[in-house]
Amino acid sequence: MEETATIPAEKTKPFRLVKYFTLSSLIVIFVGTLILSAFDTHLARKMQLQKSEEYAKLLIENLNHQIFLQFILPAVLKYNRIQLSNPEQYNRLDQVVRSTLHSFKVEMVNIYDMQSTISYSFNKNIVGRKDIRSSGYKEALEGKSSSRLVQRGNFFEIMLGFPKDSHLITISPLRAEKQISRLSGPVLGAIEIKLDLTEEYKTIFNFQIRVIITSAIVMIALFLVLLLIVKKGEAIIERRALERLRLKEQLNRAEHLSALGEMVAAVSHEIRNPLGIILSSTELMQKKLDPNDPTNTLTGIIMEEAGRLNLIITDFLNFARPRTPNLSLCRVDQILDKNITFLAPQVQSRGYTIERRFADTLPEIYADADMLYQAFLNILINAMQAMSDGGSIKVVVDSFDNMVKVSITDSGSGISEDIKEKIWDPFFTTKDKGTGLGLGIVKNIVKTHNGLIAIENLPEGGTCVAIDLPVN
Repeated sequence: MEETATIPAEKTKPFRLVKYFTLSSLIVIFVGTLILSAFDTHLARKMQLQKSEEYAKLLIENLNHQIFLQFILPAVLKYNRIQLSNPEQYNRLDQVVRSTLHSFKVEMVNIYDMQSTISYSFNKNIVGRKDIRSSGYKEALEGKSSSRLVQRGNFFEIMLGFPKDSHLITISPLRAEKQISRLSGPVLGAIEIKLDLTEEYKTIFNFQIRVIITSAIVMIALFLVLLLIVKKGEAIIERRALERLRLKEQLNRAEHLSALGEMVAAVSHEIRNPLGIILSSTELMQKKLDPNDPTNTLTGIIMEEAGRLNLIITDFLNFARPRTPNLSLCRVDQILDKNITFLAPQVQSRGYTIERRFADTLPEIYADADMLYQAFLNILINAMQAMSDGGSIKVVVDSFDNMVKVSITDSGSGISEDIKEKIWDPFFTTKDKGTGLGLGIVKNIVKTHNGLIAIENLPEGGTCVAIDLPVN
């Protein structure tokens, strides 16, 4: 009864967690989308305001230019002074201003003189009004331009970004020109214009609404998809249970290999001591025997087999207790050259060919040259053993991304798929002779150098062993 009660609990808790996580994630994403859209809209308004300010300044600059050329100069030449109380001069200025700003969204134009009096305006009722002492007017008399945004609407309309009216008021100095298209003369007064930005702000607000609606549709679609995923949760939980079992099996296997390594190291150490005595005793016995007697071959056989046994024990110890590498600057291509030189007699006698392709500029790496020599030697010997009737071996060394890459390829029959996963297992071998530790030792050496190793069958046949070694 206890088991049947715990199984549903284990299944329903992950479902609830997934559902809560799904809902909370959707809420967080939606709120984040709203915040992002508000930020984007604020940025769009800011950019629109900056462009409108630049646009207004260009309008005023052009208006200043036209007023100076088409009104001030002709009026001075004709009347010797500017007097806007003269209807002819006022109408002439009005014609120049309105023709210059024709087709632009300018609602109001005010021109101030040096005594802060409105000398000209679209609204004739305020012409002649004095004491307009705003900060913008003062800055204009100092030769600076300024703008301010005026919006009309209730609190929520302004906060949400859709006011009833939006106007940009820009005031700039009115200058006398020294050269055409260059406003650098003395300040004669100030020009103030009002631009209608209502449509622009409504466009930005409509864009924000479309973003929110689109985000809501995407969130609903995502929610439906996640609900479908939750319904398939049983299969996911089952796969996770199988994955836990697989990981537990790997852990048990790793513990087993660790215990096996300790046992192999202990046994190898115990065997090496009497083996040393056998070797030394056999050497002493061989010195006392007559070397010319053809029957005295037993000591040679004993020493040969003892040496072979010593190599097997060395493999056991190298696998069970990998030594710490003695790092120093070395060159991978030089190490491989030594390997190929050492194997040259076997290569020639058994019909092998070794092709070298080393990059012209290879960096030195920090590594243990002796350990890499042993690793490359094991790989080359395996490659030759995979081609019993001879064949070709290609050794390529290159470097990029702060890595030295070595690939050793043979033209053998490759590795069958049923044993491909077992080649790294200790004591696994397909040969009549050997301990099955060669590739395990190679993997340990590469791993102690923080490198990577992989073995793949080639489509055209043969096997490629790829090793990546970091430069530093």
